[in-house]
Amino acid sequence: MKIVLVEPLGISSELLEKYAGEIRGLGHEFVSYAARPADTAELCARVEGADAVMVANLPFPKEAVGASGNLKYIDIAFTGVDHVDIAACKERGISVSNASGYSDVAVAELAFGLMLGLSRNIVPCNQVVRRAGTKDGLVGTELFGKTLGVVGTGKIGATVIRIALAFGMKVIAHSRTVKPELETLGVRFTSLPELMEESDIVTLHVPQNTSTSGMISRELIGRMKPGAILINTARGPIVDSNALAEALESGRLRGAGIDVFEAEPPIPEDHPLVKAPNALLTPHVAFATVEALERRAEIVFGNLKAWLAGTVQNSVC
Repeated sequence: MKIVLVEPLGISSELLEKYAGEIRGLGHEFVSYAARPADTAELCARVEGADAVMVANLPFPKEAVGASGNLKYIDIAFTGVDHVDIAACKERGISVSNASGYSDVAVAELAFGLMLGLSRNIVPCNQVVRRAGTKDGLVGTELFGKTLGVVGTGKIGATVIRIALAFGMKVIAHSRTVKPELETLGVRFTSLPELMEESDIVTLHVPQNTSTSGMISRELIGRMKPGAILINTARGPIVDSNALAEALESGRLRGAGIDVFEAEPPIPEDHPLVKAPNALLTPHVAFATVEALERRAEIVFGNLKAWLAGTVQNSVC
């Protein structure tokens, strides 16, 4: 079998070679690339002839799915799969796995980094010290005792909840299903409008799909408490960026911590959040820690070896 890793996994060359050697030791060809393809045409050229493809968060459209008549398996080194044309995979009978769970801690920790950064004015404090300034106008607020609204209580949302409880926060949540194990910790499940109205901080942890795109609409942003904070480490299209920027510009919301946008960074200079006040922006880095990327590699190469042995694990389709 020919296996192609079409983009880097963010791990050391030594670790990659260790995994590649295991695959070659099973009698298979393994090809990897040290940089992302420049365009879809180059991606398709890399895929040609492959029986299995490994991809992280590089967009993998229908053209790439169909670029190899041999393709039987796509191993996604990411939790979300909205960047891969799953419908085309189903149409062609291609099995797909993902790496769910690898970045639960990493994403949850960045969500709290953004919360703390905004609550304690960390970026402005850093700037003012360098200008020989003082704390005047930069007195922050504590997370302790605040109400955190968690939208989505999957693995990442549940990790966020446990950290929040350790901070002494009151937690309310909205999810497709109520989780009794979280209720026993004191979490109250409620409707999305009520969550937006009651929360001092709202943090988003849902996948992007037809039911979540545009979920945090202008109307729901308008329901948020004056002075509230919105954190998005999930997917950009879940939030109406224009409405959020307007709420920040008017001063009605205190801040927003945003790691994800409508497209992968770099984002346009005229993106509405770029110049919005109290918008703390990061370049889709929530998942990217040394530990998480190594964990991800372990999962996806485990997926690959299972598939080569006849079993699809962490199945998407």
